[in-house]
Amino acid sequence: MNSNPPIPDNEFERVLNLTDYDLDYSNFQEKFKDLAKLAARVAGTPISLVNLIDSYTQWTVTRYGIDLEQMPREESVCQYLIATEDSALEVEDLSKDERFLEKFYVTGEEKLRYYYGIPLKSDGYNIGALCVMDREKRTLSPEKEELLKIIADEIVNRLKAYKAIEGLRNRVKEVQATQNKVVHDIRGPLGGIIGLTEIISEQGKENKIDEVLEFINLIHKSGKSILELADEILSAEKNKFVAIKGNEMDMQSFKEKLEKLYIPQAKSKNVHFEVNINPRAMGIPFPKNKLLQITGNLISNAIKFTPNGGRVIVGLDMDISNSKHNLCIKVQDSGEGLSPDKIDAILNGSASSEKGTEGEKGYGFGLQLIKHLISGLNGKLNISSLPGEGSVFEVMISGSAS
Repeated sequence: MNSNPPIPDNEFERVLNLTDYDLDYSNFQEKFKDLAKLAARVAGTPISLVNLIDSYTQWTVTRYGIDLEQMPREESVCQYLIATEDSALEVEDLSKDERFLEKFYVTGEEKLRYYYGIPLKSDGYNIGALCVMDREKRTLSPEKEELLKIIADEIVNRLKAYKAIEGLRNRVKEVQATQNKVVHDIRGPLGGIIGLTEIISEQGKENKIDEVLEFINLIHKSGKSILELADEILSAEKNKFVAIKGNEMDMQSFKEKLEKLYIPQAKSKNVHFEVNINPRAMGIPFPKNKLLQITGNLISNAIKFTPNGGRVIVGLDMDISNSKHNLCIKVQDSGEGLSPDKIDAILNGSASSEKGTEGEKGYGFGLQLIKHLISGLNGKLNISSLPGEGSVFEVMISGSAS
């Protein structure tokens, strides 16, 4: 029997730190591909994954040697790693560990056995993990473990670099006055990217890991490409349009991202999922700030509490009035429904953890996080529901019309 997984003591702060990156989990396969391949080569394993873990889902933002994009958090091995203060987690045989012996990646086609994971630490919080896996038992030398830790640090460095660049896009006017400070903010994490090549080169030669050395040019290229992007944005004359538009999307691209990210979750529970757009809202750009995190958490929560054969419908709309673009996101499910007391607890930020319709474990912070993010955007959350008849979550966010 599988044991209940632990929850980090700082879980709310941890997921909040992850949302600060405001990531589109479907956009990072190419950005970290070289590091995932490098991790597998260093460890001598056929598989490596870069995973980020939110309130509901483990997102595999980059993978090597396996076709995997996401899984429910409660199914993962990495959930145990992020809940500890340990610097690594090693499972020599997943099929002999009661926590994992019945998981699909152990009993199914992949038949995975070995796992070694290192936490991805951001400001002291474990937001995810770099892990290597094998279908056979193995051991890693201390030198290889150290190299994997360096690669894990580098992944976080890159995340911070992209976060700084997005911050630059959002602060284009302030950048013109405080350019030097922003350059420093970006070049800090980039220092780790360039410096990594020297460290790996030295250790690779010392330990005769020839496979490692062939990736040095890839790391250099990645660091250089980020620097070029930063320099491009800092060029006010040439890229003012890019800087302003970089943090925007329209309804169609929003719909496509939601479908790509959450259709797999719905299919795994045999839940019908669709996203609809009001035609009048098509083509109107709006800031994407935290919208994927807010909407994604609402969708994951809805799927969690919707039974097999049920439905989750997302509606996207834009109301333009009084020189404002009022974005409306509505997530409707046919699940268990909510009592008035439960609705009050959610809106007051005091909702407790519950299990889903198929026993999915609740972590108690998904809806609390949603409420926090919406409040940070000066938005409103409305909930209507009747027990046994499903729920409707409606988010309203106002912004200036362009």
